[in-house]
Amino acid sequence: MTLSHSPENPHIYRGLNSVNFVMALSETEILMKTKIGFIGCGNISDTYFKAAQSFDVIQVMACADIDLERARSQAAKHGLPHACKPEELLDDPEIQIVVNLTLPASHAQVALAALEAGKSVYNEKPLAIDRNEAQRLLQVAETKGLRVGCAPDTFLGAGLQTCRKLVDQGTIGVPLGAAAFMMRHGPEDWHPNPDFFYQPGGGPMFDVGPYYLTALIALLGPVRRVTGSARISFPERTVGSGSKRGSKITVRTPTHIAGLLDFASGPVGTILTSFDVWGSGLPHIEIYGSEGTLSVPDPNTFGGPVRLWRARTETWEEVPLVPGFTGNTRSVGIADMAYAIQTDRPHRASGLMGYHVLDLILAIHEASQEGRHMEMSSTCDQPAPLPPVNRLFR
Repeated sequence: MTLSHSPENPHIYRGLNSVNFVMALSETEILMKTKIGFIGCGNISDTYFKAAQSFDVIQVMACADIDLERARSQAAKHGLPHACKPEELLDDPEIQIVVNLTLPASHAQVALAALEAGKSVYNEKPLAIDRNEAQRLLQVAETKGLRVGCAPDTFLGAGLQTCRKLVDQGTIGVPLGAAAFMMRHGPEDWHPNPDFFYQPGGGPMFDVGPYYLTALIALLGPVRRVTGSARISFPERTVGSGSKRGSKITVRTPTHIAGLLDFASGPVGTILTSFDVWGSGLPHIEIYGSEGTLSVPDPNTFGGPVRLWRARTETWEEVPLVPGFTGNTRSVGIADMAYAIQTDRPHRASGLMGYHVLDLILAIHEASQEGRHMEMSSTCDQPAPLPPVNRLFR
């Protein structure tokens, strides 16, 4: 199956394209609150629950978890109206979007259940850990006239939106290359249940790579070809905190991965992700242009700083951020998706972009195993920037 830039559901989008779908909405154009429910009440849910309740366009109706007591605890903590088992949430006819915060290995199964229940779905990253499962999600959504969205949505923050504006207006000239680095030691020192980080579907490229790859796609567009090298540096890890402190984890996925990216628009990029590094002075992301260099902030955040080195200057200058989201506002992508459903336009944190990111991650691993370049069979639209005066959200 070749996934192209075509929208997931042509009946929803009715011919809109990436050039003309940017629109600023007034409050009167919100037709109704889109009712959403969360499945998965683990570590990341605190951030989502807090942020989701700040958007007028969405209304959190329930949270669910296979551990009902955990769901009840989170509902009480965040003032959510209902806690339940996942099956009950999927049976609720009022809920229109299911936000899937389960472990990566469960993303596809839970998302497919939501779609089969007639609900659009927004997955935490990655979209899935297998191409066939991810393709199945997009196919079912298209058949049923539903939406698939996928984190991360940090590219909608003021930091990366400022970078997008600088690239689009030609401040650094023609983009020639990019470099992205996520260099740190693994999460076993602090995470209470880190085993899944070291199983297939884990590792630094699956865990944090989506932030970097999504940011690069948002700035430069999709990728046409990759190659890579990967290794398992330490075959065993020791849990450093929580009830499992001292227990051992057998590592079953690469933990140090280097990739080369040929973007369809021309630039050549480098990405290096690692759970094996104790310290590094490398930047998060840099974009190299014919007239300057752009230093991009941490793509796992919404703010800055954004720095610019212009041609024939001898220093960095910090660029003021465009008005927008600078705090930890995970759920911006969900709110944008809700607006998009109500106003019949594409949503920015799309399932197709999530699939392209997954395809890139798998292709980099496969390129290392097979010792060759991998031509990408997937692509996606570069997501449109938010309007200069952001009236999409209150």
